[in-house]
Amino acid sequence: MNENTINLIKEKLGSKIKKFVEYNPKRFYIDILPSDVVSAAKILFVELQLRFIIATGIDRPDGLEILYHFSDDKSGSVISVRVLIADKEKPEIETISKIVKGAEWIEREMWELLGINFRGHPNLKHLLLRDDWPEKNYPLRQGQGEGRKNV
Repeated sequence: MNENTINLIKEKLGSKIKKFVEYNPKRFYIDILPSDVVSAAKILFVELQLRFIIATGIDRPDGLEILYHFSDDKSGSVISVRVLIADKEKPEIETISKIVKGAEWIEREMWELLGINFRGHPNLKHLLLRDDWPEKNYPLRQGQGEGRKNV
């Protein structure tokens, strides 16, 4: 990714950036607050026309992390926007599916497998698990693997 594009991303995201890491010349990580995820998606996807690849949900000891991966196809670079939801008892974040239609399914997966509520999502219902899957049993949460054998 060229330096002009990096500077443009930094300029557009501004104070939303809590940490910016260049892992290598084609891989970048940007940490933001959960409250800034929709505006960051608008900037990267709509304004800068980066392609949404996928999102990744991770259960960490200090909360639930979501990485939203965007690609600058011109340069082959990937920008991952990281958010940490510290409240594991009631993890919530605004959906980006209103901006990025392609995020609907992966948000549904994270909802059912990690228990993250995506506020404003148009269709939070089971995608991978049975409809009668036990409530509050999230297969990708640490210590909740008991239900995996029933999939």
